[in-house]
Amino acid sequence: MTLGRRTFLRGAAAAGAGAGLMGLAGGASTAEPGPVPFHSPRQAAVLAEPVRHTIVAAFDVVAQNRHELTELLRELTGRAAFLTAGGALAALGITGPPADSGVLGPEVPAGELSVLVGVGSSLFDDRYGLAARKPAKLKPMPVFPDDALEDRWCHGDLSLVLGASEPDTVLHALRDITRATRGGMQVRWKIDGFTSPPRPAGTPRNLLGFKDGTANPQPSELDRLVWTDDGGSYQVVRLIRMLVEFWDRVSLSEQESMIGRRRDTGAPLDGGQEHDVPRYAEDPVGTVIPLTSHIRLADPRTPRTDGERILRRAVNYDLGVDTNGNLDMGLVFTCYQRELERQFEAVQKRLEGEPLTDYVSPFGGGYFYLLPGVTDPADHYGRVLLG
Repeated sequence: MTLGRRTFLRGAAAAGAGAGLMGLAGGASTAEPGPVPFHSPRQAAVLAEPVRHTIVAAFDVVAQNRHELTELLRELTGRAAFLTAGGALAALGITGPPADSGVLGPEVPAGELSVLVGVGSSLFDDRYGLAARKPAKLKPMPVFPDDALEDRWCHGDLSLVLGASEPDTVLHALRDITRATRGGMQVRWKIDGFTSPPRPAGTPRNLLGFKDGTANPQPSELDRLVWTDDGGSYQVVRLIRMLVEFWDRVSLSEQESMIGRRRDTGAPLDGGQEHDVPRYAEDPVGTVIPLTSHIRLADPRTPRTDGERILRRAVNYDLGVDTNGNLDMGLVFTCYQRELERQFEAVQKRLEGEPLTDYVSPFGGGYFYLLPGVTDPADHYGRVLLG
């Protein structure tokens, strides 16, 4: 590591070097969204193919009591159900305000939006008498050694992930939901994400230029790795700035050694195709795929670490330019698992101090519990939780 590199990092990152870029090791290829069923024992959008545009937001709940919290979740459920199903807008009369922003026209298109709703550990404080009902493994997201977290980008009582093929669809949904729930919750932080089309084929790329998502759990593994017994899942959100101007000055061979994959094809360095399985057992000292490479640390592919795998989801973000005139862009990484410590945190600890930490800086996010699904029109988010 040269002095010039360190000096650049301090100036460019404004928050120092960071760690924990997880999106490089799993996900799925982008596709035009098909309708995601809203009524389901589990929130089915978790398993949907990544879509072009995403909004990830966290909210502070300002409901005054448990009854108001219940009404908030009922309203949130109702808006999510309507926005995903689509349909004609309600008429409120000549003197009333419009029932909708009109961004999508006179009707909301059907089947173009996906919605995910989670709850943070702070919702289970003494405000609503829910402490005894907090999901067993839910806690605030800690600060990891390579983090540079900013309070204004962290945590929240509720999380909301909106996805669609067009940006106006997710923006319309956010406006609709915030208007309908303004008395019960308010935005704490919000970030827009996008997924690139496959170039030239296969898995989409992140803003480091590498394919971002190759080795997620198979459908037969989801019950033991992703879903909790009641149909929920623990959600991790990590906002990760990428020091792209610095990264772009690094040789391709060094980039590939840090990731463990070829940039052009996405293949592991010991393979020829994107989905080839790395042969770590044949390379015990890391001659081909370095022992410090991201993919090798994130998933060593051993029997001991098999149960630590997670369902990865990641989208790119672009926040423009920071106060120092540097490009501010990176990754909105989300993942889902049965347990936070046994899965996400175990992987995160292996990644501490990896070479990639000089090029990425986690600055926000949080831990949430993805609520079980809404089973029918009489159900609502958090019904079992609230009792």
